Amino acid sequence: MGGLEQSYVKEAFDTNWVAPLGPNVTGFEEDIGDYMNHRMHVTALSSGTAAIHLGLVLLGVGHGDEVLCQSFTFSASANPIEYLGAKPVFIDSEPDTWNLSPELLEKAIKDRLKNGIKPKAIIAVHLYGMPYKVKEINSIAAKYEIPVLEDSAEALGSKYMEHKCGTFGEIAVLSFNGNKIITTSGGGALLSNKKAFTDKAVFLATQARDNAVHYQHSEIGYNYRMSNVLAGIGRGQIRVLQDRVEARRDNYTFYRKELENLDSIEFLNEPEGLYSNRWLSCILTPSFSNREKIRLALQEENIESRPLWKPMHLQPVFKGAAAYENGVSQDLFERGLCLPSGSNLKREDLERITNIIKISLL
Repeated sequence: MGGLEQSYVKEAFDTNWVAPLGPNVTGFEEDIGDYMNHRMHVTALSSGTAAIHLGLVLLGVGHGDEVLCQSFTFSASANPIEYLGAKPVFIDSEPDTWNLSPELLEKAIKDRLKNGIKPKAIIAVHLYGMPYKVKEINSIAAKYEIPVLEDSAEALGSKYMEHKCGTFGEIAVLSFNGNKIITTSGGGALLSNKKAFTDKAVFLATQARDNAVHYQHSEIGYNYRMSNVLAGIGRGQIRVLQDRVEARRDNYTFYRKELENLDSIEFLNEPEGLYSNRWLSCILTPSFSNREKIRLALQEENIESRPLWKPMHLQPVFKGAAAYENGVSQDLFERGLCLPSGSNLKREDLERITNIIKISLL
């Protein structure tokens, strides 16, 4: 916690305004918009997954439609496609940022069009806080007139060519889940430079109630709005966001300094013009067995680490989904490991972690 969260939460209790909507929700949305330093409209929601779901609804995705989705990501990027009865088409990664491959994306679009199917949307993810190739991806999307839903759940504080992640898609989403760089315990946000989108998101997120004195509904709605209490936590958190970004980047710098001279460890570099919040510090090892040797050595000392995301096209739940593969994400999954990356890690914690890794590789 940053220190100011309790004052905003206390205000919510003192004014007896703890339900969804309220001054903290409005204030948090304004805080996010101000931080983005961009003409973005913001709707605070119950989760980042809810934001992706509403984003797809706003882009007109429905039953039977196809959505092109980055395969190397957490399942929350893809699950909302299924909520709508649409079909995910998974696209593999490129090695520079580990994100959506522009070459495979265009190949997939051409292939779908050749078969008489135009994808309804593209979900592109800034994975682990590393921006995807915005210029290339957005150029392809514009060429074929397919909107981009920018999944910036892991990338609050990251930048592409000095512009904040979360400002590049037709619609963008943020997450404030408990594991993110700032948290509201649970929560998310939908962003767009089109006010009509965020206004509609508010309508849908509050059960799509029509403007009538009685309860009347002409559309299916959802209970997706953020509470005034949780938004109060967010208002305190966003004031220390840059401190959290710097702490995460310091973690990465320490790991790199201590481990980069080992032949068996690789790191993901920042391509020119990209600035990652380093939400998680990740390493690549020579093989699956090397990765497991490190992970189990850390686990033996009660230190949690995790393999990189298992690609969606390899997940049992998406068996049979169309996929355009090049082997990059599968290789990253098999060789990659996420190291402890919390903003409150102390130097002695980091030293302990790196010493265990070094010993495990002897």
